[in-house]
Amino acid sequence: MSNPVVGPVVAIVGRPNVGKSSLFNRLAARRAAIVADEPGVTRDRLYVPCVWNGKTFTLVDTGGIDPFDTDELRNRVFDQARQALDEAALILLVVDGQSGVHPLDTEVAELLRRSKRPVVLVVNKAENQKVVDESYQFYELGLGDPWPVSASHGTHSGDLLDHILEQLGEFEPQEEPEETRLVLVGRPNVGKSSLLNRLIGEDRSLVHDVAGTTRDAIDTMLEYEGRQLRLVDTAGIRRKALVEEEVEYFSTVRALKALKRSDVALLVVDAEQGVVAQDKRVAGYIRKEGVGSVIVVNKWDRLTAGMKSGAIAEKQRRFSEKLVGELEFISYSPVLYVSALTGFNCSDILPAAMEVADERARRLDTPTLNRVVREAMALRPPPSYKGRSLKVLYVSQRGVRPPVFAFKCNSGKLVHFSYRRYLENQLRDAFGLVGTPIEMRFLSR
Repeated sequence: MSNPVVGPVVAIVGRPNVGKSSLFNRLAARRAAIVADEPGVTRDRLYVPCVWNGKTFTLVDTGGIDPFDTDELRNRVFDQARQALDEAALILLVVDGQSGVHPLDTEVAELLRRSKRPVVLVVNKAENQKVVDESYQFYELGLGDPWPVSASHGTHSGDLLDHILEQLGEFEPQEEPEETRLVLVGRPNVGKSSLLNRLIGEDRSLVHDVAGTTRDAIDTMLEYEGRQLRLVDTAGIRRKALVEEEVEYFSTVRALKALKRSDVALLVVDAEQGVVAQDKRVAGYIRKEGVGSVIVVNKWDRLTAGMKSGAIAEKQRRFSEKLVGELEFISYSPVLYVSALTGFNCSDILPAAMEVADERARRLDTPTLNRVVREAMALRPPPSYKGRSLKVLYVSQRGVRPPVFAFKCNSGKLVHFSYRRYLENQLRDAFGLVGTPIEMRFLSR
């Protein structure tokens, strides 16, 4: 297992609310991290490739470091930052030029000196000459020359990038490997982060009983049976009417963007609560984006505790029947019953996701495809409309991810939605196409 790293790692650290995420976005030239005027927005560590002067290195954004904070969740944020320090070839310590040297800056500087890593001291919020002139005060941190920048305005960010490359020295350029993207989606507090940590075998995402612990889309690279997988943990997707905070709004936007870029979505459902309206909405998003899907029913151990095997099998059968009806948008998806807490059946998740990814990229043999459609139409002829019936002359596959099939016919207007569904079911019966949506286009000759 590895993090999504290309080239050397440059970690951005500092106390809360000094503008680390703003600097992260500025240097990466993209809005990769959520930024808001409140401390503690970033919790997990975020990775993004940064390209400058033809060289690529990996930037890591981290949550604010406060060694004296006793809050459990913020202590876990501190642990995430420490892991980033262990990976880093270079550390950027960000301080607030407008507020001057803070006692926490001194504590963080001492922590970095003990790490024995090279450090660049970045004085942020240097929007005016006064802040630049007064940046000398940060020499007392004992970390060398301060580099005044303005992350919000971009002032001196290019000079800082030049200095970063200079500090990293020579390193071989690397290309990002071909990968399969899996994204965990669902409403808040169904166990997405716990599942990610179970799959990769470490605490990559923060897990807490408070709903909404994950805010950004968290990427992790994993090698599985010779294939590179990118696992993306996302924030819980809530109904728009319930999204009150700016941070939560952007978290939802990031989750939907991560879904759009994925090959397979792992829709996580809470077994105890069953399928609710928001699960159906998320299923609709998955179908709309044309990605493959696996339905993962988490916390199954809680629902079946103390039951005998026969009773568990019957409960699973009834749950599956209801699930398929409720999540009709993605009723073609495989369903897994798991427990992130105990690891029950979690080893089945990646094989199922890989099968769906392969089916989504599959190309069908044209003669066999036409034979299956002809036999299906002979078995159940299409209904007539105003004395005319649908006639399919030829079928071809036009694309993959997802599979796209073009039906050349006498008139596309003669296709009733129920007959379209019948033909889709016949294709799935003949070819499998497990977990992937398929697109059927009826083209008039």
